[in-house]
Amino acid sequence: MIVFVDYEHAEGHASSWGEKMLAARARITYRLEDLSGDNCMLVRYDHVTPELLDRLDARAVFISGNGTDPSRYDPASLEPLAEIVRSGRRPIFGFCGGFQFLADALGAEVSPLDVAADSPDAERLRPFPDGRLGEIGYGPVELLADHPLLAGLDAEPIMRHAHYLEVKQPPAGFDLLASTSITKVQMAVNEQRRIVGTQFHPEYWTDEHPDGEQLIRNFLTWADLTR
Repeated sequence: MIVFVDYEHAEGHASSWGEKMLAARARITYRLEDLSGDNCMLVRYDHVTPELLDRLDARAVFISGNGTDPSRYDPASLEPLAEIVRSGRRPIFGFCGGFQFLADALGAEVSPLDVAADSPDAERLRPFPDGRLGEIGYGPVELLADHPLLAGLDAEPIMRHAHYLEVKQPPAGFDLLASTSITKVQMAVNEQRRIVGTQFHPEYWTDEHPDGEQLIRNFLTWADLTR
């Protein structure tokens, strides 16, 4: 069993984009099952606990992105998931907001993107529905290291982006693996604890842009999770 944690707040589920997001969560759950050859359970962030993972004999945890501002979350509801991250007992892969969550749980700073209005990079920013500017759409990331997680990928694979917050520096013990001109920390890994985070969304690969699938396959192999 692997577990896919839905890190979206109830406000997000009730929003105009909530139904579309829920459908995407189901599709990603099936994708993780197909790639791993194992059952995958979708669990809400405020329902997951270390005890639940033990009962399920969960072999790994994936954490989704989120569209609700982190300030809207009750810290107490997040503490069990933070405990799971800090324990290092299972491989973990955080996607976008899931990466921001695990980075925060491990003491790293998460704050809005900081791109000067006169910077050439500002042209690459797009508005979210609430007006906040973010790195949005399919685009390249620059790979910075030679690592098994990056096997089979070109030097600048194409990944989906949808964020207005970023992890300013990798958490302690993490190595930086990928970057863009807008977002320095696009991917980081803790080799010993088998924790990976991406600011981009590999789980939203398409036939036109399949690199995210390759990255997740690499993670499953690297963490010895394939059946």
